[in-house]
Amino acid sequence: MITPPEGRSPIRRAAIANLGCKVNQAEMDAAERLLRARGIELVDGREPADLVLVNTCTVTAIADRKSRQAVRRARRNNPSAQVLVTGCSVVVDPAMLAAADPAALLFDNESKGRLLAELDGLPAIPDGRPLPTLSGVEPAVSAAAEPHADRAFGPDGGEGSLEDDFAARPAIDRTRAFVKIQDGCSFHCTYCIIPRARGPERSIAVAAVLGEVLGALAAGHREVVLTGINAGSYEDAGLDLAGLVRRLLDETPVERIRLSSIEPQHLTDDLLDVWTGSAGRCLPHFHIPLQSGDDTVLRRMGRRYDAAAYAALVARVRRALPGVALHADLIVGFPGEDEAAWVRTMAFLRGLDLAGVHVFRYSARPGTPAARMVGQVDARTRKRRAAEALALAAEARASFAGRQVGAEMRVLFEQPLSDGRWLGHAESHILVAAATPDGGSLENAIGLVRGESIDPSAPDRLVGRLLAVDRAPAASGQLAIGQ
Repeated sequence: MITPPEGRSPIRRAAIANLGCKVNQAEMDAAERLLRARGIELVDGREPADLVLVNTCTVTAIADRKSRQAVRRARRNNPSAQVLVTGCSVVVDPAMLAAADPAALLFDNESKGRLLAELDGLPAIPDGRPLPTLSGVEPAVSAAAEPHADRAFGPDGGEGSLEDDFAARPAIDRTRAFVKIQDGCSFHCTYCIIPRARGPERSIAVAAVLGEVLGALAAGHREVVLTGINAGSYEDAGLDLAGLVRRLLDETPVERIRLSSIEPQHLTDDLLDVWTGSAGRCLPHFHIPLQSGDDTVLRRMGRRYDAAAYAALVARVRRALPGVALHADLIVGFPGEDEAAWVRTMAFLRGLDLAGVHVFRYSARPGTPAARMVGQVDARTRKRRAAEALALAAEARASFAGRQVGAEMRVLFEQPLSDGRWLGHAESHILVAAATPDGGSLENAIGLVRGESIDPSAPDRLVGRLLAVDRAPAASGQLAIGQ
């Protein structure tokens, strides 16, 4: 049972650390909405909190270690707080987390419904103060800490979207809602523990997804990101992913729909038809995991395509959606990846001309087939290859940004910069900085922006001129010219 800390009633301040994937982000968004509805203030990990929620990840051994560290940090920073721990590490190694904080409450993935129910049952703040703003947490962000689009993680952080610091939780995601539509995976890639941690594929009921999206829109979110461990496998009531998105377009006023990621074999012609027929509501941006550009490595990974099929898919998507932003995942240093395979992968990536690449350095995960394979790549080589891939990723982002100069785009503004400008994502997910003539707030506004230059402080970020702005969080909002 979640109870207020001794001597303090009710719980007033909460911190959330999400170390996992976009599916975890959707679950944590639901937790945040419940906490905000109770009048509980959301703070970052540098401030005292009465309740701390840690959502763990177990995709690699390094992820497990960071999860354990996050639990210890939560207790160290908030000795009297109620610490709640959930996520995949609780499933795979609960003893590890119990040892990190014996007083923490552990909720495995099957218990997340109970966790959310207990959060919903917390007493409301009785003093009548206003609820937190739409942004939830609005920390001061220095120029050095301002987020960049398609953030690639360095050789020492190659686990991708892990966030092992509460203060790193991005305010930039507060204007969009992550809605979980699917969980589990039945692919069994040889490097991945997720099928064991989250179970087989299963889909959220269409009615529940519609309700979650409508709830997010009612809360003021203007963009919905559909997430899942393997979202493209969605199937409920005779509908696949394309059918679900059609229902969302027909039955909700959602302004912007984005997919968190989709496996190559699930990006079908039918789904592309939904995108092209959505009048711009489905955003021209796809994150399509690649992992390697070498066929032998792909087979060892247990992936279900080869490099030629991936390249053909990229060409097909670009024919359907000219100018689409395509991002990929890449795992470097997988067992059996010799130097020739690595050279082929880099050449393949350059030929794809992607908008961004997320770089993951292979880390053997105990319990997976890949951990037992011959041909393990040494740490020094993995680090070198990661650095080469990150350089290519930076070039890709900068090149894509450069091609947007002069283009007009609709930007969802999310976060103020230290110089008074506002930062937001365009339809293509590229980050754009712009300012209003009067210096006013653009939070949660959608602006029509013309890209004018590349930001000198960020070669993958555009500086734009605001042409018009729609401040109303509803599909019926009108752009006001001359703002």
